[in-house]
Amino acid sequence: MNVSVKSAQAAYFRRHGYLALPLFWTTTEIAAMRHELARLQAAGLLSNVATIGDGTTPSSAHQNLQLCPMSPHSDLFRAMPFAPKVVALVTALIGDPAVLHLDQVFLKPGRTGTGTNWHQDNAYFQIEDPLAGLAIWTAVHDADLANGTIHVIPDAFTENLEHGRDPDSNHHIRCYPEEEKAIPVVLPAGGIAVFCYGTPHRTGPNITDKDRAGVALHFYNGNSKVSGGFATGDPLYISGPGADGGIARFGVDLTSDWELQVNQASMNDYY
Repeated sequence: MNVSVKSAQAAYFRRHGYLALPLFWTTTEIAAMRHELARLQAAGLLSNVATIGDGTTPSSAHQNLQLCPMSPHSDLFRAMPFAPKVVALVTALIGDPAVLHLDQVFLKPGRTGTGTNWHQDNAYFQIEDPLAGLAIWTAVHDADLANGTIHVIPDAFTENLEHGRDPDSNHHIRCYPEEEKAIPVVLPAGGIAVFCYGTPHRTGPNITDKDRAGVALHFYNGNSKVSGGFATGDPLYISGPGADGGIARFGVDLTSDWELQVNQASMNDYY
């Protein structure tokens, strides 16, 4: 599927700090993601980051399953940021050169899945211009109010909200924005929410009987100064003069690998 960002959509992102694209990934690509997540979960690679409210003791009643980063454990998710339509989207919104910051997944099991509290990504990453970094949040399953889809607060990306330790997580931080201004981003499986590093966002609990997962890819403009965490080693460029398709980092050219990995994952019987 060819997905192009119209100038009006790019302008909307820069004005409001977020963008929703309901039709981004194909059904085949989503099936591959589900297969691969089932494999990773079966291998015990997703850990529960939810606590009982003390920030330390694991919760047995609630689960917020996370794997970050995914790329060392999955050829499919390693190739995902290099998919041509991802590169095109990212560069249309934050320009060249674009750098992959990190990749992660949160899986909220049915009935026991708990949300991730309000935060701004820039509280972690600390780049000078919060519009110069963005996250692409993929709805791996249909995402709605009942299963805790992502919520964002538009037009709030220029404010640096005070963050503190999140007592509901073993390592997260959180903030307390004006929640009355929040909007839910309801998406079908394969849809994405794109939000800049300054946009406050959260997910809710999953009170349905089915699992819901969201895969997040984070990028920033390579001309930006990054003073926060999660940037390890040399920058991994996906566009611009420094882009080599991941060869220096992974020893393989990933620029044309996404379709191959999707086809291979879709043939497996993990899900």
